Amino acid sequence: MSASSTMLPPLPERMRPSSLQDYAGQRHLVGEGCILRKMIESGNLSSFILWGPPGVGKTTLAHIIAQTMDREFYTLSAVTAGVKDVREVFDRAKSNSLFAGKGAPILFIDEIHRFNKAQQDALLGAVETGTIVLVGATTENPSFEVITPLLSRCQVFVLKPLDKADLEFLLKRAINEDILLKTKKIELRETEAILRYSGGDARRLLNVLEIVVDAHSADSPIVIDNESVTSSIQENMAIYDKDGEMHYDIISAFIKSIRGSDPNAAIYYLARMIDGGEDPLFIARRLCLSASEDVGLANPNALLLANACFEVVSKIGMPEGRIPLAETTVYLASSPKSNGSYMAIEKALAEVKQSGNQPVPLAIRNAPTSLMQELGYSDGYKYAHDYPGHFADMEFMPDSLRGTVFYEPQQNRHEDALRAYLEACWPKYYHKP
Repeated sequence: MSASSTMLPPLPERMRPSSLQDYAGQRHLVGEGCILRKMIESGNLSSFILWGPPGVGKTTLAHIIAQTMDREFYTLSAVTAGVKDVREVFDRAKSNSLFAGKGAPILFIDEIHRFNKAQQDALLGAVETGTIVLVGATTENPSFEVITPLLSRCQVFVLKPLDKADLEFLLKRAINEDILLKTKKIELRETEAILRYSGGDARRLLNVLEIVVDAHSADSPIVIDNESVTSSIQENMAIYDKDGEMHYDIISAFIKSIRGSDPNAAIYYLARMIDGGEDPLFIARRLCLSASEDVGLANPNALLLANACFEVVSKIGMPEGRIPLAETTVYLASSPKSNGSYMAIEKALAEVKQSGNQPVPLAIRNAPTSLMQELGYSDGYKYAHDYPGHFADMEFMPDSLRGTVFYEPQQNRHEDALRAYLEACWPKYYHKP
């Protein structure tokens, strides 16, 4: 790295835009007439959560909003901040004389999904009273990670990955406008490699550009093409980046190895994540999903073990948590596989979208009042436990969907038994292959 560049902040910080004009992507939120743009222009800013992958501009957008609206801006990282830090921000916001006439200050919390329940509870009062406007950023689904009372008080805006045009805009802007890069002779010939290494992450894109530039001597011309990028970056890329592209690559490889019944590969990718500092509860949640989606009814004990793993890791933490994570990983990878339940709910959801809300048969409707009973609600219902084998031959589907089969048992020992039972109950719908 050249001496001049070491005296400056990293390129991503130098190129952080301060206005929507220089902000790349997210036109569905900040384009003319779009929801966040309207909120900014009207001055009516309410609390919201930005959900999206790394490097798509969550933090930058929060800063731009604060600058554009001339609001006091406080920032906390959920990784390091506690309840005490949150309350200190509230006290400062209340006592700050600049508050008057400018609207509520903005509190930006990065990685808000890492706040525990007590920390999230501490935000509620200030959000409700308007002491602050909360802007949270997360790479995880807020529905799973943010408590319901807080989520109900915030809008959720989904940020999309940057496309090729967005990334090339950032590249050219950096080369032409950065205080250091604009003094160099840089020729941008090819972008395929640098875009590939960026993984759609603007921060990583600019880091890669800086590495390529710093690989050249101070006064020499710089040609950026696929070959120069590849040769410059090979020794510099992080082995594991839990906040970047590699995070998604490794978890994808991990899940696909389990699905492919390869315990050795699955354990290897588990080790990569643990060594890289991945959140163990993130891994445990993915194991629960894999147990349902990929193992399913081929081995119902898989979900029980995965859930137990999540509970144990929550209680004991790391490094001991690596052991139940490894045990569950090997168990799931070594289990027979079935996506029968997953496919069943996908087919049923597709049917609901297509045919709408079909009327429930009167025989199986609830009849808590005498009027409902007079209208025929529950009339003809057969209580299954009153019949041999605890099965009564009656239709439960809406009339228009009779005969529709959503669940098809897969070929494995457990579901072979389920198929035999269903064939005995419903011979007109289930047939032996």
